[in-house]
Amino acid sequence: MTTLKPCAFCTLPSSRIIDDGEHGVVIRDGFPISPGHTLVIPKRHVGSFFSLLTSERIDLLNLLDKAKQQLDAEFAPQGYNIGINDGAAAGQTVPHLHIHLIPRYDGDREDPRGGVRWIIPEKADYWSQP
Repeated sequence: MTTLKPCAFCTLPSSRIIDDGEHGVVIRDGFPISPGHTLVIPKRHVGSFFSLLTSERIDLLNLLDKAKQQLDAEFAPQGYNIGINDGAAAGQTVPHLHIHLIPRYDGDREDPRGGVRWIIPEKADYWSQP
């Protein structure tokens, strides 16, 4: 018999939650790529952003705004990347929607131009192409 592993985001301990709303919670990423890397997660188990109800989208975006304000106060980053890996082909490894709010800092990458375009490196540098 195969035992299914419980969803990591459906079984979050309350100690990980730094903010919450009616439809979502905010946590710090367990494997951060920068100081303050934060996740906004719906309470309902849903895999795709496109499967959210309107009320859930509104609440998650409000939580995203609040998380950004907290990160501004705590870490004072110079920018942000906001990302969703929606589907396995997009790199989603936890099949429960989560929005990454990634603080960016001057000098954290030699040349940050292209931002999320670096997902496919050979297509990222569009500005120096003929």
